[in-house]
Amino acid sequence: MKSPAHILIVDDEVNIRGALVTMLEEKGHQVRGVATAEEGLTQLEAAPFQLVFTDLRMPGIRGMEFLRHLKRTWPDTEIVVMTAYGSIDTAVEAMRCGAYDYLVKPIDRERFSIIVEKALERHALTTENKQLRDQLETRTRFDQMIGTSESMQRVYSLVENVANTDVTVLLTGESGTGKELISRAIHHMSPRADGPFITMNCGALPDDLFESELFGYERGAFTGAMTTKMGRFELADGGTLLLDEVGELSLKSQVDFLRVLETKEFRRLGGTKLLKVDVRIIAATNRNLEEAVKEGDFREDLYYRLNVVSICVPPLRERRDDIPLLAERFLSEFTARHRRDPKDVSVDAMKQLRLYAWPGNIRQLRNLMERLVVTVKDSIIEPEHLPEEIHARKEDTRTMVVTLGTSLDQLEREMIQRTLIQITTHRGKAAKLLGISPRTLQYKIKEYGIRD
Repeated sequence: MKSPAHILIVDDEVNIRGALVTMLEEKGHQVRGVATAEEGLTQLEAAPFQLVFTDLRMPGIRGMEFLRHLKRTWPDTEIVVMTAYGSIDTAVEAMRCGAYDYLVKPIDRERFSIIVEKALERHALTTENKQLRDQLETRTRFDQMIGTSESMQRVYSLVENVANTDVTVLLTGESGTGKELISRAIHHMSPRADGPFITMNCGALPDDLFESELFGYERGAFTGAMTTKMGRFELADGGTLLLDEVGELSLKSQVDFLRVLETKEFRRLGGTKLLKVDVRIIAATNRNLEEAVKEGDFREDLYYRLNVVSICVPPLRERRDDIPLLAERFLSEFTARHRRDPKDVSVDAMKQLRLYAWPGNIRQLRNLMERLVVTVKDSIIEPEHLPEEIHARKEDTRTMVVTLGTSLDQLEREMIQRTLIQITTHRGKAAKLLGISPRTLQYKIKEYGIRD
């Protein structure tokens, strides 16, 4: 039998109600039987039901009124109405209002069983389709970002909170963690989505080019300026400008940028006309800007101007549960691109991937998956196919690097997960090593959603 369902029977005839409850319980379902629609609403407000059987003629709230309220409040719940032979027209009307089907009293057991099975199948299909739509919407919203880990859920939540505003966002995190993807997601979820998304790598520009790249220049502004050129700031008008590696700006460039950031007004290099633009700023850096401020390498006023909302993107070693999802996605991408047969990662190889620290983060994992697609002829990627640096981490299984600023919850989660993956999968032994009871360990595994 399929998994049991929660079913509600609403009928003021005690014999019919009792018989239906008994039949459903014999099939393993969890059933509640009540005499009135008012009692039915109380049950529905307390817990979800996949399927409701309701009589159309009851004291108090009548069946049709009850049906309409159910479809408004719990639209995913399937409803079957029950009526006497002479009220079939009413039952047909109920189906127009959203009921799945109807039963004529006295209830035929065989038809009742068929309707239960079909209604629950429809509910399961509706639920699955809704989940798929939600997943597709999430994937579209977050611009190809992948991850279900707790740390990424926090990132998604912050992205949703800031996207619909014009607030300046500072993205921090190690190289290769996906800061540009997150900035694109913020842009695509914002009212500026139809406007341009312009990027500028601050670390790749010397001082003498920064001003002309950011603000543009007029013809003749300097030797070689044969035409007028718009800068990144002007190109981003009405949209979003991502300043990548903003921590690499020189102090002089920081002064130039701070001025335009505050006023959104500037002049092209060699020009006299004051230009004004409407641009949302997102900055990204892998540096600790607070430390850079203390060391005098980054202006404090610019730091606070950029750090209105900060989103810290976690490194891959702090979201190990996402590694299988990312690896699968990259394998699929590169087998299609390079016209190779589909490949999977074996359990042992995946365990190695999850143990590795990934100093290059997602970018490193992506490059490795492309290399494996091109170089491995087998359909299954085994540990021996992985590069030496990943195997070389075996001796480190009983050590763990902790980044200052990591939350205690994240630290506890990482400690439990690594103990289960790297030392022992036996939960009793793991609990003893961690100094907690097996019951507490079980609770923590469930609380943190750990998959060992």
